[in-house]
Amino acid sequence: MPVPKGKVSKRRKSKKNANKGIKVVSIAVCQTCGAPVLPHQVCSQCGHYKGVKIIRTKMDRMQERHQEKQAEKSKIEATKSAAAQAPVDVKAEDVSGPSKKEAPSVKKSSKKDV
Repeated sequence: MPVPKGKVSKRRKSKKNANKGIKVVSIAVCQTCGAPVLPHQVCSQCGHYKGVKIIRTKMDRMQERHQEKQAEKSKIEATKSAAAQAPVDVKAEDVSGPSKKEAPSVKKSSKKDV
């Protein structure tokens, strides 16, 4: 295995790392929402890139779920109100219970019959 020839001094190490400084990052502005965005990147706030919708954001998903829940609630309320307004027909058989014809009797066998 290769082994370094000698210890690298602080000065030599610093000279080597001098050109690895922090670069200035340019920041662009999103065309649709005005949020700060790195250049050539999709906006994380609205999901647009160059004015075109590319990805669904968390807010989009939340709004869709909210709309679905509202639609379900309105359907349930509509069915409840329709059921409350519709007249209910009650027959005499339903109130009295099942008749003898509907319930078959089961005959139990004893040891003597066998």
